Amino acid sequence: MRKGFGAIVGGVVGLVVGTAIGASAFAQQPPTENKGVSIKSTVFIELGPEIEGMAGRQLRMRSIALEPGGVFAIHNHKDRPALEIISKGTVTEFRGDTRREAVEGETVISDRNTTHWWRNDSATPVVFTVVDVFNPPK
Repeated sequence: MRKGFGAIVGGVVGLVVGTAIGASAFAQQPPTENKGVSIKSTVFIELGPEIEGMAGRQLRMRSIALEPGGVFAIHNHKDRPALEIISKGTVTEFRGDTRREAVEGETVISDRNTTHWWRNDSATPVVFTVVDVFNPPK
C-alpha cells in the first residue's frame, strides 16, 4: 500500500516540477529591440486632405519580413490601430500571458489596447502586410 502511495506522490511532484519548468520557459522577458526585421516597402496617403479631423495622420501600408529566429520587439498600438496580415509563413505572437501561432492568410487586429511582440520560430522568413493609421513624428 505504501509503495502505491509513494508512486502517486512521486507522480504529482514530477507533474508540478515539470509544469513549473514549462511555465518558467514561457515566462520570458519580451524583447525590446528588433532582430531580423526588414521593411520591404512602405506606401501611404495623407489623411488630412481626405478626412476632416485627420490632419497629420497617414493611412500606411508596409511589407515587413521577419527572418528565422527574428523578433519584432514588444510594442503597442495605443495611437496606431493596425491590421497585420500574415502574407507568408507562420509566426508566434505574444500578448501578455497569451502565446499563439498566426498562420499565412490570417489577419491580426491590433487596437489601442494591444501590446504584443512577434517571434519567427520557423526555418523560413515570415512576411507581414501591415496597414495602420500612423501619426508620424513631427
